[in-house]
Amino acid sequence: MSERNTVMRSLHDIGLAAWFGGSLMGAIGLNGAANRSGNDEMSTARIASAGWAVWTPVNAAAIGAHLVGGAGLLGANSARVAYQQGVGASTVAKLVLTGAALAATAYARVVGKKVELASSLDPKDAETAEEHPIKLDQAQRQLVLLQWAVPALTAGVLVLNALHGEQQRPEQQRLGMMRRAASPLVTAGGTGWAAVRRTREHGLPRRHCEA
Repeated sequence: MSERNTVMRSLHDIGLAAWFGGSLMGAIGLNGAANRSGNDEMSTARIASAGWAVWTPVNAAAIGAHLVGGAGLLGANSARVAYQQGVGASTVAKLVLTGAALAATAYARVVGKKVELASSLDPKDAETAEEHPIKLDQAQRQLVLLQWAVPALTAGVLVLNALHGEQQRPEQQRLGMMRRAASPLVTAGGTGWAAVRRTREHGLPRRHCEA
């Protein structure tokens, strides 16, 4: 079986880059441009909402690519997650941050859609907005916080991604597996030492993918 996971790594990294970069650009550039347009509150909300609505399907595709790539890399690195000390903890932290970023992104879209309907000039949108009335200024403040939370959380995922890259160094793999094997719980079962022996016999895996 090939030790390369180029496709999975590309989906993972490009998707995350687009998710982080797009959300950061939106929070700074798009919202900033709308605020500087010199229009009233309704017009400002309408301009920003139109931009975010255009970005939404692209962002969804980027998130999907990231999740598919991440799942593939996690499967390819399951042995390291189980036997290399530190990899399991960083993987759990990465999953938690990714979940939080997903939740923030989804909630931001829900609030953003409400703002979009409330500021729309389309009579049909106005009718829909009346069914779910909101305080526009309050919703906009909440939306800004959510739109800043997404790049903050995805930046954390990027940091953990860099940590996983460092953990793939041959010396880090050897040290992590030795420490894992020497822990009392693993030593009692013998699983860790078997993994280390297999690693010594067959050599360390090439640095090809990340958890």
